[in-house]
Amino acid sequence: MRSAAQERILIDGPVGALETVVNDPRVERPDLATRGIALIAHPHPLYGGTLDNKVVQTLAKTFFAQRYVAVRMNFRGVGASQGVHDQGNGETDDWLAVAQQMTARVGPQPLLLAGFSFGAFVQARLERRLREQGRPAQRLVLVAPAVGRFDVGPVPQGTLVIHGEQDDVVPLADVFAWARPQKLAVVVLPGAGHFFHGNLLELQGILQESCPCPTVH
Repeated sequence: MRSAAQERILIDGPVGALETVVNDPRVERPDLATRGIALIAHPHPLYGGTLDNKVVQTLAKTFFAQRYVAVRMNFRGVGASQGVHDQGNGETDDWLAVAQQMTARVGPQPLLLAGFSFGAFVQARLERRLREQGRPAQRLVLVAPAVGRFDVGPVPQGTLVIHGEQDDVVPLADVFAWARPQKLAVVVLPGAGHFFHGNLLELQGILQESCPCPTVH
């Protein structure tokens, strides 16, 4: 996803610079009223996950089109981001820093948190941290959340969860087992695998139909 509205910057994180890509719709339309800031987290960095992942780009493209300032960050140790992988702990701290600095840059805006796979685990943690600090995110979108592989705790009602029917990395049964006690709806994309190969347009369609998502509470 490249356009005049895209900017690659370095943001100061707890252990060093964080490589961040910002897609701001106001660059091309300065008079545009934005819906908020969408923070989008990529899959596991030790298995090739980066901010250029196709699912992550699909999320950014969709939210950008819906008038969000779309923000993708390379986790520590990936690309130009400094630091080393920290099992989601430091990564959550990094996203807190990005959220603070993007809010300072863009102005007070609702936060939409979105993540894919390991990124969904991190964004669920970030949602809890923000809520504990008294500045809750307005929306949470989890695509193929890596439940079972990581301790993805309960999430607020109104969270959008999307999963592929034929996910061979995070079985759909595991997602249902996690969602069931929360009475949380799961949107299942028939035939899709973990990386949504050949199903990105369908994923985009689900996001377009379901977002802006209901406010979480």
